[in-house]
Amino acid sequence: MRLYPINAGCFKLDGGAMFGVVPKVLWNKTNPADENNDCTWAMRCLLVETGNRLLLIDNGMGDKQDARFFRRFKLRGRHSLEKSLNRHGFGFDDITDVFLTHLHFDHCGGSIRCNQDRPRLEPAFKNATYWSNHDHWNWALNPNAREKASFLKENILPIKASGRLRFVERGDPVFPGLGIRYANGHTNAMMLPHVNYRGKTVVFVADLIPSTGHIPLPYIMSYDTRPLLTLEEKGSFLNEAADHGYILFLEHDPKHECCTVQRTEKGVRLKNAFSFKECFAHA
Repeated sequence: MRLYPINAGCFKLDGGAMFGVVPKVLWNKTNPADENNDCTWAMRCLLVETGNRLLLIDNGMGDKQDARFFRRFKLRGRHSLEKSLNRHGFGFDDITDVFLTHLHFDHCGGSIRCNQDRPRLEPAFKNATYWSNHDHWNWALNPNAREKASFLKENILPIKASGRLRFVERGDPVFPGLGIRYANGHTNAMMLPHVNYRGKTVVFVADLIPSTGHIPLPYIMSYDTRPLLTLEEKGSFLNEAADHGYILFLEHDPKHECCTVQRTEKGVRLKNAFSFKECFAHA
């Protein structure tokens, strides 16, 4: 098995929304805001190569939305999903599986592209099976008012129409060696995949812990539908991660690809932050 960090670009979101009840004077130290109170966030995906399968975990927001959409979210940076895949010697057609932690636009928007020759929406990964789960899929198709703006039908419905959608059954991994942890505070039935890699457990923490700045328990996004449940899920996971030395793969941290955590007198806190390459350079 081999793992590759894949950078799908950066975008901006309001810092207050990203840190909920935590005062700006605190979160601005780790994630400084611009003059509009926006902070920069990564869209970092993970590519898993195992046997003859190539699985991509999440895929950013894509490029099919209109100019107004991109002005709002300020897609930026020199990286893109295609460039990052190419850098590792792969292309879109090489992907055999696309694993979607959840269906918010910044996690699944790259799943679908607009065919310019025959204007229509189609899978960007034409040879891939797309993986979600029944509970989250149904939640996304019938969104509540808080999440409606994050579940875009043009990102979701064409996956089903393509005939390439499959649902993960609890306890039945997508492939051997990939475990799945479920979290329901951010959105219903978000999936956090984890793999044992070179003797360490790597957990793709998605929106449970978007960045190193979100490790303290109260630092919970206003986007979360059930913040008290996130508090419980996050606390349980962080204690487990500290005790077992998990490598947390960070999807939205603009600086750090990975980190570890440790128990302290103030609760679980950041231990070390590093690049994926640094983590496994000597493993």
